[in-house]
Amino acid sequence: MSGSRLTTMIFIGMLLGIAVGYLCSITWPDPQTAKEISGYIALISDVFLRLIKMIIAPLVFSTLVVGIAHMGDTASVGRVGGKALLWFVGASFCSLMLGLILVNLLQPGHNLNLPLPDVGAGTGLKAASLSLKEFVTHLVPKSAVEAMANNEILQIVVFSIFFGVGLAALGEKGHALAQGVEQLAEVMLKVTGYVMMFAPVAVFAAIAATITTQGIGVLVTYGKFLVEFYLSLGVLWCALAFAGFLLLGGPSLMRLLNLIKEPFVLAFSTASSEAAYPKTLSNLEKFGVPNRITSFVLPMGYSFNLDGSMMYCTFAVMFIAQAYNIPLTWGQQLTMLFLLMVTSKGMAGVPRASLVVISATLSQFNIPEAGLLLIIGIDQFLDMGRSATNVLGNSVATVAVAKWEGQLAATDQSLDRDAAPVPSPAE
Repeated sequence: MSGSRLTTMIFIGMLLGIAVGYLCSITWPDPQTAKEISGYIALISDVFLRLIKMIIAPLVFSTLVVGIAHMGDTASVGRVGGKALLWFVGASFCSLMLGLILVNLLQPGHNLNLPLPDVGAGTGLKAASLSLKEFVTHLVPKSAVEAMANNEILQIVVFSIFFGVGLAALGEKGHALAQGVEQLAEVMLKVTGYVMMFAPVAVFAAIAATITTQGIGVLVTYGKFLVEFYLSLGVLWCALAFAGFLLLGGPSLMRLLNLIKEPFVLAFSTASSEAAYPKTLSNLEKFGVPNRITSFVLPMGYSFNLDGSMMYCTFAVMFIAQAYNIPLTWGQQLTMLFLLMVTSKGMAGVPRASLVVISATLSQFNIPEAGLLLIIGIDQFLDMGRSATNVLGNSVATVAVAKWEGQLAATDQSLDRDAAPVPSPAE
């Protein structure tokens, strides 16, 4: 299925999902019945996301090892990694600051006419799991097999870096193994092509299941918050596009945006950045980023460069504070920003990560954690925008590192052949 056709089918799936979900919600208004029906509908999207998770670990491992092996020395690995981390820190700070400024300007929680939850209500989230100590300890896997079984991307990246550097150090002795890993990457990208064929149906099921339980009225009730959050995301998209414009110029930027349109829409409609990872990887290589750059920077970005999630953290914390009429000084808000800079790096691999980070932050500023109950009901719709933004941010970051390295090809076709890029499923 071609990229443009798949994008069209995904949009159709979204619209059909809204329609079917609405019909189900009015046909079976009983919450228990709606939840049961929603569970059966969600089976399709659950299977699709499980298929994506099935290929993520071997795909990240194989492409990253091949990329590092082609770099040839540890100095290149350190240089590229340093440039990537520099971009990630800068982008994270800008996203957090932009969210903080916009939520103060828009005031989405000001005079909120909603019943506030009981302060003692529980959220079921374990905020303590995001401490800096836990994150640093969690960084290094106890077992490579365990890391892959649990899809711990950051741990897989750490193991793959060691494996790739060791493989490169073997020189000719490791040539046969390097070829085997490269063939594994080709197989996984081919499997990715097959899995992506089910994306439109999975999108339909995900949207229909959510609307069935929540009802389409949830979009009206929280309309102001949703609109203002997506308006803020739009500003962030423009900022990322402007950064791309400064790096590439107009025509190249438009070509890049056209290539990442498909993974962007896929991430938005499934509310999963992981679902878009394989397509983002292959389409960036089509743009002209060498495989050794994409396979190294992109997995790191999934742990350190979640721009959409960053903006959401500051936006949501301030929204809850406004809803409770709890004023925070600019000093407290800047402290919150720097706190989020640290704790948010533990997002990767944590279920409902953004909500967990927000819960941890609320407790630090004496804001009732039960305020999360105000946004949990629409978190699926918010996560759609966050996930799509993460794809855009990581794509621009990968291109930026390739540009700084002088490894960005001039045209889509003139890929860096020395890097031995892995063919995409379409090839």
